[in-house]
Amino acid sequence: QVQLVESGGGLVQAGGSLRLSCAASGMIFSRNDMGWYRQVPGKQRELVAAISSGGSSNYPDSVKGRFTISRDNAKNTVYLQMNSLKPEDTAVYYCNARVLDGLLYNYWGQGTQVTVSS
Repeated sequence: QVQLVESGGGLVQAGGSLRLSCAASGMIFSRNDMGWYRQVPGKQRELVAAISSGGSSNYPDSVKGRFTISRDNAKNTVYLQMNSLKPEDTAVYYCNARVLDGLLYNYWGQGTQVTVSS
């Protein structure tokens, strides 16, 4: 079955950087769109970055210019480079895979906490 394992979260000061990684297994990684979402208690999960199977990426305005998503198909891994972090970036970050297997399925990792101190 599809498994997504995130790593790289932690505590960082405002203005700092972190890189998240998500290792995928159980699917043909190169064929699927991948994304990173985040969630804070009491709020809906929101998209922070997405990358298509072809390598096209998109970001919401809140992170554009600060976050960069990339993928390494040889390693079945998607990354999120986060620079110029702000306290409002504090959240649990989740890796997402959109897998087309007859139907479209969404898979999620377990989440990794990112805390940005002011």
